[in-house]
Amino acid sequence: NQKAVLSKYAADNGFTNPVFFIDDGVSGVTFDRPNFNRMIAEIEAGNVATVIVKDMSRLGRDYLKVGYYTEIFFVERDVRYIAINDGVDSAKGDNDFTPFRNLFNDFYAKDTSKKVRAIKRAQGQAGEHLTKPPYGYIVSPADKKQWIVDEEAAAVVKRVFDLCIGGKGPMQIAKILKEDKVLTAKAHYAKKKGKALPENPYDWRDSTIVGILERMDYCGHTVNFKSYSTSHKLKKRIPTTKEQQAVFYNTHEAIVEDAVFERVQELRANKRRPTKADRQGLFSGLVYCADCGSKLHFATCKSFNGSQDHYRCAKYKSNTGSCTAHFIREEVLRQIVWSRIFDVTALFFDDIMAFHEMMYQQRSAETEKEMKRRKREVGQAKKRIVELDRIFKRIYEDDISGAISHDRFLKLSAEYEAEQRELEEKVKADQ
Repeated sequence: NQKAVLSKYAADNGFTNPVFFIDDGVSGVTFDRPNFNRMIAEIEAGNVATVIVKDMSRLGRDYLKVGYYTEIFFVERDVRYIAINDGVDSAKGDNDFTPFRNLFNDFYAKDTSKKVRAIKRAQGQAGEHLTKPPYGYIVSPADKKQWIVDEEAAAVVKRVFDLCIGGKGPMQIAKILKEDKVLTAKAHYAKKKGKALPENPYDWRDSTIVGILERMDYCGHTVNFKSYSTSHKLKKRIPTTKEQQAVFYNTHEAIVEDAVFERVQELRANKRRPTKADRQGLFSGLVYCADCGSKLHFATCKSFNGSQDHYRCAKYKSNTGSCTAHFIREEVLRQIVWSRIFDVTALFFDDIMAFHEMMYQQRSAETEKEMKRRKREVGQAKKRIVELDRIFKRIYEDDISGAISHDRFLKLSAEYEAEQRELEEKVKADQ
């Protein structure tokens, strides 16, 4: 027990009034640890005379940052530093071996991180979950590797998707859940564990709603390798591309149907932005500039009635000067659309055969265009599959010759195999 070792050392060496700063369960690689930060604040306030750790690795495993604290920060503030098991005591002079211990601790952390990554990658490639279950699922008591539906939370997830399909945006959905006093995910977990509810237990954030709407796991599929870190020393995760991700279908019970999820993604891709007047235009997200192709943004006039609500080109609105306003009032646009609907309806009733012929010609042209596009994409996919075979052979030879590390080979081969598998499925689907 580290606390017992430190207490005994303090008592044996006459250090009175000891205060313990403990960060259980937090990696020593990061220096953004709650109690470590509290200790630094106490040092800067002049309340600490001596810092004692069991060994150098307890201060941290990043040799550059440990060196900064032991050789600069503590020295500038006249703080004595002791690492018991390593025989380090700044009051007794420099220990020439100390920097090497820091370097070894950093190497140990890096090596451990590399091994953990290799294990996680193998698990991810086998289709195992690499993350905790999202809101709506819990870990199965019978099998820790499986997710099962949390019925109470799943009902909220379904409602979020239904509201989105009904035309509501993330901010509006969050507002509805808050007004209906639906517990947030954090509050829901606290309730299930019998803990006190957090402050503002119904304060849903639009970012949380976006996270739910974009998570494919709710369809019953496992999506692995959605992000990565560039170093074991950094917490920041960088999102991967769709091609770098691995999807395993039907691994757990679905909360949302595939068709519903896909429809939501279509709506999100063409999302409508609420205006300051909290009203969406009837044609928001549906009308485009005939000259530059940009969306026409909806705007309201608070000083007038709804007759002055209008649309104008986004590029003009952003002051890029690349396009003119193309101003059109919503009422005028509504009349144009109604007129066109009337014309089409009249044509249908006046000459059904002519209408059918017109629709047939239009659909034939669209179908031919779509077939050409798919044929072109299949051709590109086949070329890429052949290219990936050559690339894989080349990196395999590089791995054998030692030109690249084996870990690098495993990472690249997994990415290329996933891409090739996806392309082969695409080619097969179009045949």
